[in-house]
Amino acid sequence: MLTAGIVGLPNVGKSTLFNALVANAKAQAANFPFCTIEPNVGVVAVPDQRLQVLAKISNSEQIVPTRIEFVDIAGLVQGASQGEGLGNQFLSHIREVDAIVQVVRCFENDDIIHVSGSVDPVRDIEIINLELAYRDLSQVERRIERTRKQARTSKEAQLELGALEKIAAVLNEGKSARLVDLSEEEAEAIKGLGLLTRKPIIYAANVSEDDLATGNEWVEKVRAIASQENAQVVIISAQVESELVELSDSEKQDFLESLGVQEGGLKSLIAATYKLLGLRTFLTTGPKETRAWTIHEGMSAPQAAGVIHSDFERGFIRAETVAYQDLVTHGSMNAAKDKGLVRSEGKEYIVQEGDVMLFRFNV
Repeated sequence: MLTAGIVGLPNVGKSTLFNALVANAKAQAANFPFCTIEPNVGVVAVPDQRLQVLAKISNSEQIVPTRIEFVDIAGLVQGASQGEGLGNQFLSHIREVDAIVQVVRCFENDDIIHVSGSVDPVRDIEIINLELAYRDLSQVERRIERTRKQARTSKEAQLELGALEKIAAVLNEGKSARLVDLSEEEAEAIKGLGLLTRKPIIYAANVSEDDLATGNEWVEKVRAIASQENAQVVIISAQVESELVELSDSEKQDFLESLGVQEGGLKSLIAATYKLLGLRTFLTTGPKETRAWTIHEGMSAPQAAGVIHSDFERGFIRAETVAYQDLVTHGSMNAAKDKGLVRSEGKEYIVQEGDVMLFRFNV
């Protein structure tokens, strides 16, 4: 399951956004599964209208979307890496996340006091990234001490030590480890550390509803920073997300369109996360269920089959594959077959976004 850790300073709208995303998912529980593991963790379904369409074609008993887990980290403050505030104790919770969503305040509101006294997203980003870098640095320095002894007799340890020393030099400057150019072998050697600043990052620029469609000068400053880090930027409004909770599906769409946007924050965040991580979705459908599966871009048909079950990959024979739109256009798998649109793909086939697949395999 895809996981994203949400971080940010206090009073930037981080928890408001998290609670709204979770509440919106819960409101849609009739269509999608939802659960809360603990107060600061929410698992929500990835919205995908294709599932409803395929389920109708196949007369499926149930729909199973892919899911994403959001972990809400307590508001970080300057000095969190040294134990200031509550944020430090929660940083360990995001060691295993796939991506980090950093919520940045890009709105004025005299009723909501900024922890630093004024709205300045550049300063806020620097504070958060510095705290994450310091946290990583303490971990890297401890690892260097242990690895240096092993490196006397181990080539593997020598490789890891070289990577750690490169990272430590950058972290000492208060910069992110993702800026360090590592070889594949070096990256694999330090992967187990789960360094926070090596993780892909999405900046969620939290704006007022008036700026949701176009952004503002603060958003542009966030984009400038993101462009230097190969990061993604999503414009969201925690205020709007909170208001959407109380509306029906049709009312939500009308409200969003009145603000000049087509989708809410959840869809925008998920789309950005998928793009950042290079993820794709393939689909399976039948009388029992219609289901979405998340894979990495470039995965072959056997690897995609293995996401469903390891036996499918080991015994893979072929994958009967049709593009989603072709299946919908012709109304059934049989009709698509008659038109020659259902292909028998082998082990070398690279799965495409929206492929509808049926795997044949030996047990």
